[in-house]
Amino acid sequence: MTLAPYACDPARSRGRRFAEPAAPTRTVFQRDRDRIVHSTAFRRLVYKTQVFLNHEGDLFRTRLTHSLEVAQLGRSVARSLGLNEDLVEAIALAHDLGHTPFGHAGQDALNDCMREHGGFEHNLQSLRVVDHLEESYPQFNGINLTFETREGILKHCSRETAQILDGREPGGVAGRFLDGTQPSLEAQLCNLADEIAYNAHDIDDGVRSGLISLDQLQEVTLFEGFHDQVLSEYPELARPQNQRRLLFETIRRMLSAQVYDLIAISRAALDVAKPQSADDVRQLGPMLSFGEDMRRRSAQLKQFLFRNLYRHPQVMQTTALAKQVVRELFAAYLAEPSELPVTFGVGIEDALGRAAHFEPTMRVIADYIAGMTDRFAAREHERLTGQRLLGG
Repeated sequence: MTLAPYACDPARSRGRRFAEPAAPTRTVFQRDRDRIVHSTAFRRLVYKTQVFLNHEGDLFRTRLTHSLEVAQLGRSVARSLGLNEDLVEAIALAHDLGHTPFGHAGQDALNDCMREHGGFEHNLQSLRVVDHLEESYPQFNGINLTFETREGILKHCSRETAQILDGREPGGVAGRFLDGTQPSLEAQLCNLADEIAYNAHDIDDGVRSGLISLDQLQEVTLFEGFHDQVLSEYPELARPQNQRRLLFETIRRMLSAQVYDLIAISRAALDVAKPQSADDVRQLGPMLSFGEDMRRRSAQLKQFLFRNLYRHPQVMQTTALAKQVVRELFAAYLAEPSELPVTFGVGIEDALGRAAHFEPTMRVIADYIAGMTDRFAAREHERLTGQRLLGG
């Protein structure tokens, strides 16, 4: 397809940290996507979970299925706005590579463990994965992605951390957090596609788990309107045996409404601003957004999920156990670093054996724990402590 002038053109990419010859059959963003899909960290996402942990059911979302849903939504919107679909897909597939086991519970616990040592944040860890921790190439650590993909991966960053990153890579992906500029439209789009995807699938997983009900969801304006619309068109879906169809059709319409709203509002904003290049976009305010009404209804949905699902007593009980697993793993490795696998060498020395990339032991431990899947973390915790806190 023809790209809009404000899209990221692969022929004008800012390039990779380490120069490489061009691929004969793929653009630089297609190559990024392929490297991400073939990475070890991407494969691990199949056993890293969102709200429900891996042992709690086979049909709940994982970080992998979530990333695929974000990529699908992102590509659909990108196609309508003339953005670079391959770049959107690459960012979407990589945006959760740094997530810990046990979802946000694992991240919170690891951040607590690292509070005196620089903290832990999954967006920054995703960048660390693709820049340093993957070991795929003889010439360099990481998978050497383009600036544009890496920029999209680094969704959040404190000013203090941005200063450190910019010192290591002047004018690099952290610069926008210091100079107040914006990321590419493709990066902006992935942030919104992420929001649309997790709101929808957390409703689905929440109802499937039995922790929230269709009756409870009637207090959510965004859900209620489409739920009633579906029942008026298909009254037979009110029968108990048809609840899955009713829920799916309601969520499908919710997703479509958010996507169409995002496209319409963003297209209108772009028509007014008329950016003529990707660099023009960086000098403007955020260009992609929902309309005010959709933003309000989306916020109400988030509040509902927070109260009724994320803070549900059953979820909180599992969350507490997951945090305990991460904290005790960290303490065990810190007390006995020899328990770390000998192959986990990044941080002690770099992957090529050079003594130029030392990291404190705490950061090496955080990297190792962050890379674990739910089930491996639970097994490793049991091995080191003799306690079985999670898993059947």
